Amino acid sequence: MTVSTRGEQTYESRGGGLALYRTVRLIRRFEERAVELVRSGDIVGGIHPYLGQEGVAAGVCANLGPDDIVTGTHRGHGHVLAKGADPARMMAELCGRATGLNRGRGGSMHAADFGVGVFGANAIVGAAGSIATGAAWARRRLGVDTVAVNFFGDGAVNEGMLLEAFNLAALWRVPVVFVCENNGWATTMRVSDAVAGSITARAEAFGIPSATVDGQDPEAVRAAARVAVDRARAGDGPSFLECHTERFDAHHTFEHRARLGYRSAEELERARSRDPVDIQGARLARLDRERIEHEVETLLADAVAFALESPYPDPVGALDDLYASGLRPRQGSGV
Repeated sequence: MTVSTRGEQTYESRGGGLALYRTVRLIRRFEERAVELVRSGDIVGGIHPYLGQEGVAAGVCANLGPDDIVTGTHRGHGHVLAKGADPARMMAELCGRATGLNRGRGGSMHAADFGVGVFGANAIVGAAGSIATGAAWARRRLGVDTVAVNFFGDGAVNEGMLLEAFNLAALWRVPVVFVCENNGWATTMRVSDAVAGSITARAEAFGIPSATVDGQDPEAVRAAARVAVDRARAGDGPSFLECHTERFDAHHTFEHRARLGYRSAEELERARSRDPVDIQGARLARLDRERIEHEVETLLADAVAFALESPYPDPVGALDDLYASGLRPRQGSGV
């Protein structure tokens, strides 16, 4: 990492043009390859694709260090990758293989990598806000200069768990950044049909500084997140970012068969007209862009091969790690 004489990270090392493009391109191609593996049956049960929202994860995580914390959602692959998790082990996790980030036990909606500060994707809507707030508070109590970021969707802003996290974070000045990925839909329900008032007003009611940003522009997200992260690290408490973004694909790959039809072809075309990968790629020289794209293709080809060549977990160990103490359920207990 390049460091200036003042000890500050340079623009490029903090997620400048090349680094941002590599991240959004990596997430995009990872998701596309994952969808292919869903269709081939190698990923069982499907995934919630992050296609179209790559600029949010890339822009926010460009401001985080290795000791910072991220919690995400059921649509969490982008958060995990942007924070620095190994794409090969992430792909293996989606395929349910023993070499996965969580030995094939977490799958798509619960991937975690404590080694890079990913405290987990979370399938419970709004729940990860409490985890991020508690983890950031605990680290700060230990004197560790840690910032936590919690990603969640627009559907989470009506959940009590998240609002409780806002309250505690504001009350105790916890170094946490709340990032709402507002893609306009809570599964198949429009935001306008589910959310009274404004999303940012939820956080502002607790005295949390809030901002709305173009989530399709990785540079805009990076700049807004830098202000929030620096504020948290300085001890000034939480911030809230509402990132307006677009979900290019289905809520879940199940829709590829179900054809629910809640979005028209025209609406999908409008959503795809501002692609974060294209927006960031247009800022690069052609040779730099092509070099990064080649590197990403090679990386993901290796990741898919690694995942498919890896063994499945041994059923004998199915009950391992259920308890921190190592205690195992009694035989015949029905557990």
